[in-house]
Amino acid sequence: MPDHESKHEADPGLNPPDFVAESDDPEEVLEFRLGVTALPDRLDKVLAGLMPQHSRSRLQGWIEAGHVLLNGRQAKIKQPAGPGDLITVHPQLAPEELAFSPEPVEFGVLEESDHWIVANKPAGLVTHPGAGNWSGTLLNGLLYRYPELSRVPRAGIVHRLDKDTSGLLVVARNELAQTDLVRQLQARTVRREYIALAHGHVRNEGRVELPIGRDPAVPVRMSVERPIAAKPALTLYFPLRSGKDAEGHAVSELACRLETGRTHQIRVHMASLNHPLLGDQLYGGKPYAGATRQMLHARALAFEDPGGRGTVTFELPPPADFQAVQGRIQWLG
Repeated sequence: MPDHESKHEADPGLNPPDFVAESDDPEEVLEFRLGVTALPDRLDKVLAGLMPQHSRSRLQGWIEAGHVLLNGRQAKIKQPAGPGDLITVHPQLAPEELAFSPEPVEFGVLEESDHWIVANKPAGLVTHPGAGNWSGTLLNGLLYRYPELSRVPRAGIVHRLDKDTSGLLVVARNELAQTDLVRQLQARTVRREYIALAHGHVRNEGRVELPIGRDPAVPVRMSVERPIAAKPALTLYFPLRSGKDAEGHAVSELACRLETGRTHQIRVHMASLNHPLLGDQLYGGKPYAGATRQMLHARALAFEDPGGRGTVTFELPPPADFQAVQGRIQWLG
């Protein structure tokens, strides 16, 4: 049990701010005794008036999770609360407040130095915490394995991979290295090469230079057609081989190089050419046997070592699920 409690006598003649806890410390227990002239109302509404610094939806979440008691018993959102009732609240940290906590998250490390870490991010792992993914990310795993990264902004992350894209990304181990690597990315001197499996037959190498922004109709998508807050984006692509799937549909294996780093860039640009990636249903790709994600893998990475070693280069073959899909295609050359 906590060492102390905050107790408040709730008098309806006072404004709600008079009952606001001075601390959001999750170890602190707050108690509110409703005054004799309090008007009965459902618990979540009463609590929202007593704790206006928190959103009603957040308070409802606390009630549902059992962190709010009414007269010593677990409460319900719509339960009435009125004169003389005692409301006990165990405040909880918001998910975003837990985002930068160390967690034992699994990921690979290809190589590391005093200045950087080259990580192998598995498919299915979110790179950085955000809405809907406040924990269990690569960032949480980095903080667990390398505690010193707590002193570096964003735990040293300088670029990201989509959740369902596998492969290489570089993490800075100190602020000087992070600044150096970010400048290299801005100067487009970091080499980032991906291998992708796309629908259709891509005959020639080419480039897609179309600005990318948020899709005005589907918020989770990015788009090159009337995008919101569009930014310049350039992708180079090179056919490696072509083939057919079991149903006779054309498939191409491509190497793609990023000259910029926009969200979903390769996926959006290839879809704009009518060559969406296998398994990428968000951008028109069709499900394919064994392709439970978009078939995209960051296979090569090169940058100037902030520690003075010159250019360092790394390569990583696709993981087993990607290779399994490759093995089901009849390659023609």
